Amino acid sequence: MKKLSLALLVGLAAAAAHAQTPAPAPLQRHLVMPFENTTKEARGYWISEGAAVALSDDLLALGVPAIAREDRLLAFERLRVPSVAMLSHATVIRLGQVLGAGHVTIGSFELHGDDLTVRARTIRLDNGRMLPEIVERGDLKDFFAVYGRVARRMVPTSGVSTQEMERGRPPLTAFEQYIKGLVASAAETQIGFLTQALTLYPVFQRARLALWEVHTGQGQHKEALAAARQVPAAHRLGRQARFRAGVSLLHLNQLPDAFTTLNELHLEKRDAALANNIGIVQLRRAAPSTALRAGGPPGGRAIAFLGEAVALDDTDSDLFFNLGYAYWLDRDAQGAIHWLREAVRRNPADDAAHYVLGVALQATGSTAEAAREKELARQLSSTYVEWEAKQGTANAVPRGLERLKTELDVPAVLRVESTVVAAEQRDQRDLAAFHLERGRRFFEQERDAEAIAELRRTTFLAPYTSDAHLLLGRIYLRNGRIADAVDALKISVWSDPSNAAARALLDDASRR
Repeated sequence: MKKLSLALLVGLAAAAAHAQTPAPAPLQRHLVMPFENTTKEARGYWISEGAAVALSDDLLALGVPAIAREDRLLAFERLRVPSVAMLSHATVIRLGQVLGAGHVTIGSFELHGDDLTVRARTIRLDNGRMLPEIVERGDLKDFFAVYGRVARRMVPTSGVSTQEMERGRPPLTAFEQYIKGLVASAAETQIGFLTQALTLYPVFQRARLALWEVHTGQGQHKEALAAARQVPAAHRLGRQARFRAGVSLLHLNQLPDAFTTLNELHLEKRDAALANNIGIVQLRRAAPSTALRAGGPPGGRAIAFLGEAVALDDTDSDLFFNLGYAYWLDRDAQGAIHWLREAVRRNPADDAAHYVLGVALQATGSTAEAAREKELARQLSSTYVEWEAKQGTANAVPRGLERLKTELDVPAVLRVESTVVAAEQRDQRDLAAFHLERGRRFFEQERDAEAIAELRRTTFLAPYTSDAHLLLGRIYLRNGRIADAVDALKISVWSDPSNAAARALLDDASRR
C-alpha cells in the first residue's frame, strides 16, 4: 500500500486496519455526497439527496462499507457546514476525513424533461487523487438502474449479481416520497411525505423507521411506538424496530415494558446500546430517594448494565458519562469521579461531564479541581450558569442527564460518533499544542499576562495538559500568587502523576 499523505490522515479511523491486510482500496469506507442539480429544475430537487442514498445503498449491496446518510449529516453538523451538494473539494475531503472514509464520491445530474444524465467522480483520500469521471444516462423512470450502473463502474470487481444488488428496492414513486420526507424542513411535511411513501408501498419499512425518528423528535412517542411496532420482527430491520420501540416505551415511562423489550434483544445478542438503554431504564425505575445499591429495581442494578455497556464499547464517551452519572446518583462520589474522568478524557468538550465531575470532586473536598471542572462546564455551555443561579449554594446535579442510544449492532469501524469525536480531539490537541508552545515562549520572555492567556486556551482545549498547568504554577509563583500556584500545580500532578517537576514545585509552593 502506498504511503499515506499526512495532511489527509486526519480522521481516517479505518486506515490502520486496511494497512495490515491486502484488501483492495474500494473496500475502504466510502462517503457519497448529494449530487448537484446543474439544471436547477425544481421538480428534480429530491434527486440530489436521492442520488446519495441510492448510490450508497448500491455500494453496500456490492460489498463496500458505505457511510449512511445519518452519519453524513452528523459530520455536517459537527463541522458546521450546510447540508448541500455544492461544497468545495477541501470541505468534502474534510468531511470524509472526519468520518473515517477512504473515498469520497461527488457528482452532478442534469434533467431535461425525463432524460437524466449523471456524472460522478471519486476522490481517494490517501493521496488526494481524483479518479476518472463516470457518466451514465437514462430515463428518469430508470433512476435506480442509472445509479446502479454508476455503482457497478465504481466497484467493477464485485461478484454480486445485478439481481442481488437490486433486491429490496422500493418503487421509484415511493422512494421519491421517502426522500422528500427526509429532506423536508418541517416535521408535519416530513410526516406527510413519509406517510405517502408507505401508502404507495406499505412494506417500505425504512420509511416507517424514518417516521419513527420524526415522531420521536417531536416528542410524539405514542405515534413513534405505533410506527416501530408495524415493522415485522422477521424483517431485516425488525431488530432495529424492536429496539426503537423499547426507546419509545422508555420515553412513555412504561419502564417495565421497556426493560422487557430491550432485555430480550440483549439476551439474543449483546450490544453496548442495549446495555446502556437498559441501564437508563433501571435508573429511572429507581426512586430518587432510594440509593440504587439498596436492592434496586427488578432485573438488575443500573450500574451493572452501564458497566457492561462500557465493557462492550470503550470508545463512546456517552457510555462513560452515563456510568459516572449513575455512580453519582448511587451516592458513590469516588466511582463517579473515576468514570467521569474517563468520559472527559474521551471527549474534552463534554460540558455535562465536566460539571458532574466538578460536583463529585467538590463533595470529596477536592475544591481546586472541582472549581476548574465547573468553570470548564460554564465556558462550554451557559446551562450551568443558569442552573447554579437556581440552586444557590447547593452542590447538586439535576436528574435526567443520562444519554439514550438509538442505533444498535453498529460495527466498531462504523461507529461514526466515536470517529467524529476522535477527529475533533485530534484537532483540539493540535490547537492546544500550538497555544502551549506560545505560552511557553511568552513565559520565557516574562510576558506573563500573554502567557496565562495562551495557557488557559490550552487547558480549555485539552484540560489534562500537565505541562500547561505546571507553567501556570510557575507564573503564579513568580508573581507571588501562592494559592493560585498551588491549585494549578495540584491539577498538573493529578493530570500526570509522573510529572516530577510539577510534584517538586508543588511541595515547594505548599511550604511557602
